[in-house]
Amino acid sequence: PPEAVGTGLFELDQQLGGGLPLGQMSEIVGPRSSGRTSLLMSILAAATSRGEIVALVDTFDLFDPESAAAAGVVLSRVLWVRGDACAPVLPSLAHRQTGADRVITRALKATNLILQSGGFGVVALDLADAPPQALRRVPMTTWLRFQRVLEGQEAIGVILGSAPMSRSAGGVTVSLHPR
Repeated sequence: PPEAVGTGLFELDQQLGGGLPLGQMSEIVGPRSSGRTSLLMSILAAATSRGEIVALVDTFDLFDPESAAAAGVVLSRVLWVRGDACAPVLPSLAHRQTGADRVITRALKATNLILQSGGFGVVALDLADAPPQALRRVPMTTWLRFQRVLEGQEAIGVILGSAPMSRSAGGVTVSLHPR
């Protein structure tokens, strides 16, 4: 099995066989209020406490640095790529896809550049609030390209979403549900 990196949550790491696999794209999926952002903050906190530099591509500019710092994330070790808060992310606006498509495309390009640059312990892409219709238009080759770039790196890739979309053959999907 591939080497794994701890998530910062002992019980989850035990279930995953040590954590998230190195050199692989993994997913954290679930609806709003399921804990997906809290799990990501735990992963980022664990990585930054180990002295690693992490990258977060925040597609819709929803990251809260104060909450992240309270969760233990060392903010000076985070590359935060902010997206566009004006893009439609509410279901009532889902018919206006052009703004969401543009923002998602920019986030995917930023993620690809970060993965290619190397040097990050965790590269996270937050697509949790993206309209499902827009995500279905992302070509499968995008996820395959991410995986190919990540292979062999001492890093993990994490994608947040409301539903599975991109896990590599060696990655894991952590599916969360609200209590």
